[in-house]
Amino acid sequence: MAGVQTCKASAPLHHFFNGFFGKGGRSMSSIAYARIRNNPQFAQLVAARGRFAWFLSAIVFIVFFSFVLAVAFAPDFLAQRPFASSNITIGILAGLFQFISFWLLTLMYVRRANGEFDDLNKAIIDAASREDK
Repeated sequence: MAGVQTCKASAPLHHFFNGFFGKGGRSMSSIAYARIRNNPQFAQLVAARGRFAWFLSAIVFIVFFSFVLAVAFAPDFLAQRPFASSNITIGILAGLFQFISFWLLTLMYVRRANGEFDDLNKAIIDAASREDK
């Protein structure tokens, strides 16, 4: 791919797929796709990533809808001030907790994606490119 700058981490992808793109670089060959799909590590990657995404989604769902239910059914509780001389309410703290927890969950996903999931992805690509040679 002349003229395209890539980061070092994506270099294995470009090296591997350069040999599998048809005319104009638009479609991956079915041989390369089959090699990747048949690799047991690919199934492991898809399953692990899916389980982790559903787990994080469940946490987001619980945290978000707990807040919505609290707003609907316990507005007096959310209006309470935990500190006597402050204008901050439990509702404001709960809202801040949501933002912080969602940022932390995003951080958890990014760290795992950049670590374990990228390592599995690289192993899958390396195995498929070894089969090509």
